[in-house]
Amino acid sequence: MPVKLIIFDCDGVIADSEVLSASVLIDRLGALGIAVTPDDVRRDFLGRSFPTVATTIRQRFGNPLPAEFEMDYRTRLLERFAAELRHTPGFMAMLDGLSVPSCIATSSSPERAGRTLQVLGLADRFAGRVFTASQVRRGKPAPDLFLFAADRMGCAPADALVIEDSAPGIAAALAAGMRILHYAGGAHLRGTDPMVLPDGVQSFDNWTDFPQLLTDQPEGADIP
Repeated sequence: MPVKLIIFDCDGVIADSEVLSASVLIDRLGALGIAVTPDDVRRDFLGRSFPTVATTIRQRFGNPLPAEFEMDYRTRLLERFAAELRHTPGFMAMLDGLSVPSCIATSSSPERAGRTLQVLGLADRFAGRVFTASQVRRGKPAPDLFLFAADRMGCAPADALVIEDSAPGIAAALAAGMRILHYAGGAHLRGTDPMVLPDGVQSFDNWTDFPQLLTDQPEGADIP
């Protein structure tokens, strides 16, 4: 059963954006007297939508974020993206040689996802094939977003392969009954302890390895 659709997460998989996102979030929370570290962000916020992040912060620190916080954060983040955002190393060369249909399923807002792809020169490449958590009731780690993306792309879940960098994303893909590869080549994961992965989930950190990993994917019946 060959892979018929590849579903890419965006931040940390296509866009090497998570270090920038963490830096801006830490700075803006610090201005409110809320101290979090890069490890905190990686552990608690990676792969989650902003409303989920805001809820976690409110529960942990006891105060809701100001109404203007999200807009301020997004504005400053997009300014950093315009100046500093890059693809993950080797992604474009891999994409240029990819023959399997692909799409994006991301926890980012439609505005952030759209701006990210514009900065990276990928807006046209993925036009009509970008799906965000705003389109489903439950974000990752629920399977809703991946199932929604596969349905819109006309692909059965068992025929799809998800590329994710985060634990919530991996959990969502497995819950959706999809094949999954963990991408660990983003700057936010370099030099960190390897993520503890579910049995059978393989990790890679170099896009040059991806074509062979795609060829070697097990049949749907063997998905963990």
